[in-house]
Amino acid sequence: MLIEPSGFGEDENFPSPDGVEFHTRRFKFIQISLNFTCIAGLLGMKFTRRVKVIFSCKTILPKDYEEAPHIKYASQVCHCTKVSRSVNMENLQNEYLFPEIFMREFVHTQKYPHARLIRLGVGNTTEPIPDIITSSMAEHAHALSTVQGYRGYGAEQGHMELRRAIAEKFYNNMGIEGDEVFVSDGAQCDISRLQQMLLGSNVTVAVQDPSFPAYIDSTVIAGRAGRFQEETGKYKNIVYLNCMPENNFFPDLSTASRADIIFFCSPNNPTGNAASQQQLKQLVEFAKANGSIIVYDSSYAAYISDDSPRSIYEIPGAREVAIEVSSFSKFAGFTGVRLGWTVVPDELLYANGFPVIKDYNRIVCTCFNGASNIAQAGGLACLSAEGYQAITTVVDYYKENAKIIVDTFRSLGLKVYGGKNAPYIWVHFPGLSSWDVFNEILEKTDIVTIPGKGFGPGGEEYIRVGAFAHRESILEASKRLKTLF
Repeated sequence: MLIEPSGFGEDENFPSPDGVEFHTRRFKFIQISLNFTCIAGLLGMKFTRRVKVIFSCKTILPKDYEEAPHIKYASQVCHCTKVSRSVNMENLQNEYLFPEIFMREFVHTQKYPHARLIRLGVGNTTEPIPDIITSSMAEHAHALSTVQGYRGYGAEQGHMELRRAIAEKFYNNMGIEGDEVFVSDGAQCDISRLQQMLLGSNVTVAVQDPSFPAYIDSTVIAGRAGRFQEETGKYKNIVYLNCMPENNFFPDLSTASRADIIFFCSPNNPTGNAASQQQLKQLVEFAKANGSIIVYDSSYAAYISDDSPRSIYEIPGAREVAIEVSSFSKFAGFTGVRLGWTVVPDELLYANGFPVIKDYNRIVCTCFNGASNIAQAGGLACLSAEGYQAITTVVDYYKENAKIIVDTFRSLGLKVYGGKNAPYIWVHFPGLSSWDVFNEILEKTDIVTIPGKGFGPGGEEYIRVGAFAHRESILEASKRLKTLF
């Protein structure tokens, strides 16, 4: 049995637990992605990360195989079906970014078992959800054990009370109504629904560069990306909109190629930059002139500290050209609870005049049974006056963390962006590989960041540092970084 951690090359060593020896040599065998916990269970080990497991009819087993007969059946897996693998999946480059980071974390902790790891990489919230919100969820959950309180399936689009509350809280005076809001299990899931179900197979796509990797990877999976070009690090059919410090993180739309769909995130992940009113006005005008649809990701809008727009619908005319996706994850700590929403205005029409909202509603009703009733109860509590004040306090905590990180890197003489309107800090290391910087920081300080190249070719020479951590961890990270540089 070959266990090959993603990100490792041929014949590289993998730290083998409990004295079990593995080899990572790459062969052209069946590749099956499994949860590491399942494989570890065969060997009596405990792990939680994902790895790539390669079975073959000539399986290489651990050297103590005779003492481990309970894994014999794994060596017998050698049947191939006649089903071809999707060419779109084959077109993906490497593994998805964040599992790759988790695997490197795992390898580091095996190498240094006593290291105190500080995770400032994957944007996972750390602070407790305020009691007023969890109490509401607990009350709703308990009610399910009573005849009076039990509820089964709800509306696929979400409870209307929550849909109206979202419209009133975030889109007041923007013309958005509750029936244009679709509650979901998170923004990332909605991005995939839009890519794989709503949009036609022949549409062209534009993304910010750098940008959240799900926009690109979901485009590849949907078969719209074209072949990957090694020399540029880009997919042939995707339009990459350069968003760098030199252009104030906003593309030159006068030279940009037309695309049917424009993915745009503000505040941006990973750069932390929030687009201005004037910039978004240009974007809406560009979409109108080209007959494009903007898919606007406002998941970090709660972190905006200045007068930057929090929604694309603050811009006149946006209802005719834009879909907005957002989430409770980062402003309410719902990364594990899972709750988000998508806004599809009535005025948004296809080329033949058919309303996009009708198709999106059909997809939701066909492919989704609605967000958890318990999660929706929590979402409604978040939008109450007391609940919103409580989660704003938590957002302010993360913003203070971001300020500490920004001040730390600036004190080291580095160019730093973001951190003001987003929980992410974008740090420039001129002339250096972002993966090399990631590895050096991890190796020498036990701090996990994210290499900028994982967000597209425009992210090379940068790392992304997140503000989601306990304050003592942020202060300790600041101390360690000051000793490194």
